[in-house]
Amino acid sequence: MALSEFTRKLVEKKLGHFCLEKIPEMHRHRVKLVFAIENDTVTLFEERPLYCDPLSWVRTGVAHFRFDEQTCEWALYFPDRDLQWRLYYLNPKSDFEVLLREVDEDPLQVFWGCG
Repeated sequence: MALSEFTRKLVEKKLGHFCLEKIPEMHRHRVKLVFAIENDTVTLFEERPLYCDPLSWVRTGVAHFRFDEQTCEWALYFPDRDLQWRLYYLNPKSDFEVLLREVDEDPLQVFWGCG
């Protein structure tokens, strides 16, 4: 089921701002954050240019958010080492921003790596 228009706009606004703020402008030629919305799922990606072809960019999943229309809650997923989405330990939340903050802070180092 697709997100409601209101929910979609809210997520686009919050993630759009997050993607711009997370990567300083002077580094955006080397790394970008983008997102895609498909039905009830929102995926946050990191994009980087290929080493052997800097004009081609590679997209890697950072976080995956799924909205449950029945409960009106978001579940958060992280990519495992095989790039499969695994449910994050937090219970689903009605506030998308709570999960987005968790991705940003990454206390378990599953979204951004060990830095």
